[in-house]
Amino acid sequence: MAIHSRAIRSMAIAKHFRTLLGAAAVVAGMTAMAREPGESTGASPTGAPAGSLAITALRTEHASNPLGIDARRPCLGWEMAAAARGARQTAYRLQVALSAADLSDGENLLWDTGKVESDRSAHHAYEGPALEPGQRYFWRAEVWDEDGQPSGWSEPAWWEMGLAGAADWEARWIEPDLETATSAPWPALMLRDEFELDGAVSSARLYVTSHGLYEVYLNGRRVGEELFTPGWTSYKERLRYQTYDVTSLVEEGANAIGAMLGDGWYRGQIGRHRDGYVYGKDVALLAQLRVTYGDGRSVIAVRTGDRWKAATGPILMSDIYFGETYDARLERTGWAEPGYADDDWSGVREADHSKDILFASAAPPVRRIQALKPVEVVRTPAGETVLDMGQNMVGRMRMTVRGPAGTTVTLRHAETLDKDGNFYTDNLRRAAQTVTYTLKGEGEEVYEPHFTFQGFRFVEVSGYPGELDAADFTGVVIHSDMAPAGHFDGSNALVNQLQHNIVWGQKGNFLDVPTDCPQRDERLGWTGDIQVFAPTASFNMDTSGFLEKWLEDLAADQLDNGSVPNVVPNVRGERASGSSGWGDAAVIVPWEVYQAYGDERVLETQ
Repeated sequence: MAIHSRAIRSMAIAKHFRTLLGAAAVVAGMTAMAREPGESTGASPTGAPAGSLAITALRTEHASNPLGIDARRPCLGWEMAAAARGARQTAYRLQVALSAADLSDGENLLWDTGKVESDRSAHHAYEGPALEPGQRYFWRAEVWDEDGQPSGWSEPAWWEMGLAGAADWEARWIEPDLETATSAPWPALMLRDEFELDGAVSSARLYVTSHGLYEVYLNGRRVGEELFTPGWTSYKERLRYQTYDVTSLVEEGANAIGAMLGDGWYRGQIGRHRDGYVYGKDVALLAQLRVTYGDGRSVIAVRTGDRWKAATGPILMSDIYFGETYDARLERTGWAEPGYADDDWSGVREADHSKDILFASAAPPVRRIQALKPVEVVRTPAGETVLDMGQNMVGRMRMTVRGPAGTTVTLRHAETLDKDGNFYTDNLRRAAQTVTYTLKGEGEEVYEPHFTFQGFRFVEVSGYPGELDAADFTGVVIHSDMAPAGHFDGSNALVNQLQHNIVWGQKGNFLDVPTDCPQRDERLGWTGDIQVFAPTASFNMDTSGFLEKWLEDLAADQLDNGSVPNVVPNVRGERASGSSGWGDAAVIVPWEVYQAYGDERVLETQ
């Protein structure tokens, strides 16, 4: 507990610093108020009359043009800009239709609020007819300023509904029918199927989720940019699925779909579960592809079921704590393309897992956010070759390498060097944070791990063929894709460095779940930590969707006696316990989200 107390004290400092930043903002505001009346504070929006409001961005459920949501009454909001100081909204009007053309013409509208006297620019719940699964809806907004002058209509935005519930899933859960090791770590598994499309495709949507983590491919190309999907939730109560627009990835005639499944949080070694199996013993896949043809036909073109095939491949191990072992000699070229010979692949078995707990992913996805290059190659007193990334980061290394087949390069990750300048990993406990790559020996090879991430600044490299060149390595920074709320740069270098550290601490600990640390064998959603850090987190970034998603897991994991587990998602099962300070997150975090974003739904829900 002492470790967590230190973490909470550190975050208390961050919360105090938020107050300092707030004071700085007040000073800045006072400086701005000292300008002459009418003096411009920024450029006028393009095409906007002087002194009028202009709508600059529309948001649906915290996102711009979200694909595959399941909110039955989505909340709509907008951002505004004005050339003159003191401008404010006094009224608004919203319209929703099934096409941008109908909006433009003002015809066949599904919902029209008319002019509503209000200064509120967020959290307007849709109140039109019931929304249909898979349907795209277009909307626009108009506002009036303090002088009663209209902004004119915004550019149209849209949202698209996902699936309505279990009945909309025609796919069946499948599990690879393969003999694998009886104890962790396990190899990543590969699944595939082929299908035919008998006409020109006008649109295609792929709906996917899994037990474990997945990557999906269509006709040899990766689907989406999201990482660590479907994310980490209270898996027995809530499991997210993702929706992808794959229109450009399918074609008339023969097609193929493939998926790789990693252990992830589902059955990997998380918390004190040294044998893994936190939520289950088998990874599984659920996916279906709906295609709309140019002639208007809409069909489920492919779905997971007993005709799929399964095999192992080059990922021999991929674990959140331990890292990844990859042997490029075992790659199956063309495995996600039509015509691939899969006669030596095994079958799959259908599984009766629940579809009632599935819900659309509304939180910001995990993505590659930044790329860092090493600042130095260090030769330690112990003779180790170490890359210094110049920044404690969370993510993984991308490596370019050339060498003979069978050569194995090993990357070990650490946060610091010891007092003698040697590579130091004692603080990681049993989290190996080790990546190994075995070359196939076919010229230049580029490798980045798949289902793991590391917390590190230093990377020890061994086995690298030839002279190590730092230019061949890139640190890929990974976290949930939350928009920055602003930027602080003051005159005090120490204060600037403190804010820099706070932001990077948030980047490292906001990877789908707000965690306590991103490096050792823990990385859990400690409730005490986030209840202290939530105000600062929202000061730095748009955490609305991120924290609301996590709060739903907190509610799902609340114990029968009303206590809130110390970690959410709860990896301790029936052994979980709660305590004051930590359990207070159930009240404090929703309140802080409401304070930051004004959405009363989070208070009603929690």
